[in-house]
Amino acid sequence: MRCGTVATVTNEKLERIKSLLRSLESCVVAYSGGVDSVFLAVVAHQELGRRALAVIADSPSLPRHELAEAQAIAKGFGFRLEVVLTEEFEDEEYLSNPATRCYHCKSALFQKLVPFAKQWGFATVVYGENASDSRDYRPGRVAADEFAIRAPLREAGLTKDEIRRLSRAMGLPTAEKPAQPCLSSRVPYGERVTLEKLRLIEAGEAAVRRLGIRDLRVRLHELGQGFLARVEVPRGEWSQFVEREFAENVGPALLKIGFQYVTLDLLGYRRGSLNETVVPSAKRNVPSSQ
Repeated sequence: MRCGTVATVTNEKLERIKSLLRSLESCVVAYSGGVDSVFLAVVAHQELGRRALAVIADSPSLPRHELAEAQAIAKGFGFRLEVVLTEEFEDEEYLSNPATRCYHCKSALFQKLVPFAKQWGFATVVYGENASDSRDYRPGRVAADEFAIRAPLREAGLTKDEIRRLSRAMGLPTAEKPAQPCLSSRVPYGERVTLEKLRLIEAGEAAVRRLGIRDLRVRLHELGQGFLARVEVPRGEWSQFVEREFAENVGPALLKIGFQYVTLDLLGYRRGSLNETVVPSAKRNVPSSQ
């Protein structure tokens, strides 16, 4: 498809989502500070003004720097933002970390947002799922369906690449931002989510990020009496990373934080690598929305 045609299609979808948001009359935006939710919050603010409100869920699974960045973006672009505390860490189904963990996380979020919206007179709750997400394993979508949460980006047919393209045109700082799912996503399914593990993961990723690498994961694995840090960085940066930084800087830093073992994943960074061995069975175990 030629550039002019791509731009035309993208702009048509932008007008579609603007029209869709106006038709809602008012909404609460489930906001995370990521590419999709920032774009959605900004467009909702442009179209609805004070009849749109962004709400971010705070819990131990949200890195502190992500919360601060999300708040700074809201302030910079002038849209209203509220912080609510979610209670997934009181849910044993979440802490036991089944393959459907994201379902329980999203359920905890929407259990807060739906009555919040009703209390303050907002017509509906929307979230940032896009058209590209339909190809991914996303048990949280089931929770969204159960709570009748709207997904305007998906409904307008906007893909991730299109959202990034529009974000660049709008001057949004998240246009090139890597995906940043919650800290619990670094713990393999079946291994319990704990506050200690999340502290180690957040500190470990901060240590690697200080070397200038943005797109990364520190996956935590239980090994005997200790924890192993499996570091994923893009394969294009892998050789340089090992030669210059890994042994001398990252390894000792992660050991000091509290990991007992440190390894670099030779397959490189890839989104959702913990899904690789469980997705076929996990999909069968997603709670039904029927």
